[in-house]
Amino acid sequence: MAKKKKEQKRITKKLLNKYRLVILNEDTFEERISFKLNRLNVFVMMTITSIVLVAGTTFLIAFTPLREYIPGYSSTSLNLRAAELATTTDSLEIAMSINHEYYKSIRKVLTGDVKTVEFDLDSAIQSQKINPEEVDLSPSDQDIKLREEVSKEDKYSLFESEKYSTDFSLFPPVKGNVTSGYNMNEKHYGIDVAVPKDTPVKSASYGTVIFAEWTAQTGHVIIIKHSNNLLTVYKHNASLSKQQGEQVKAGEVIATAGSTGELSTGPHLHFELWRDGYPTDPTNFIDFEQ
Repeated sequence: MAKKKKEQKRITKKLLNKYRLVILNEDTFEERISFKLNRLNVFVMMTITSIVLVAGTTFLIAFTPLREYIPGYSSTSLNLRAAELATTTDSLEIAMSINHEYYKSIRKVLTGDVKTVEFDLDSAIQSQKINPEEVDLSPSDQDIKLREEVSKEDKYSLFESEKYSTDFSLFPPVKGNVTSGYNMNEKHYGIDVAVPKDTPVKSASYGTVIFAEWTAQTGHVIIIKHSNNLLTVYKHNASLSKQQGEQVKAGEVIATAGSTGELSTGPHLHFELWRDGYPTDPTNFIDFEQ
């Protein structure tokens, strides 16, 4: 027991032994600063300094923007921003996909790329097995009613639903002689109307100009998108008076007729009518004759 107390006194004395820390001038050995210390003071000072450093570092990490520079650390604001960017990216991808399909339809109009109807061999073989003499061709009561309803409809109606025919109509962009008609087999998806040079070309209906540029084969071309997935195309113009994105009214002048482009043989308007990405004969719905 006495030995243990003696050891404790020796340690206490060792901790409380005073030392003097002196800072001298190297050239003159003049004393500049001096500190009286003991081992206990040094230990306490180092402990307090360590605690202050740990607390300060914790405060900087937890409550200041410096934490964002720590590798692997992600703040709530950054997470929200990343989520917003991901949502925006998805929206942009959807918009790009829609625009891609939209531009494909415009390219189809400009190049005349129309898919042909596939030939069903099985149906053809089956039809050969049917004897026409055994088929009853007399109309049923439903057929008679349907024919009466169709005969009462406007023959110039472009739409199946009545609501479209009452609020949408097509006007002739020009008046003249049709020199070349619509022909799917020859990939002539519109009609050519001969008119004098610089004849005003009018919009067939209200809509938005989605293309107004020069092409090597068809010269000045303008395409207008109307409601109900309808497009009208005007080619070989001498000049265009509307730009892409402009709104036009029915009968409004959009260009002047001419003979521009490699495929043109004289002043005329090449006019096309497309619906749902497929061409249709404009003369079925518009009267171009003077």
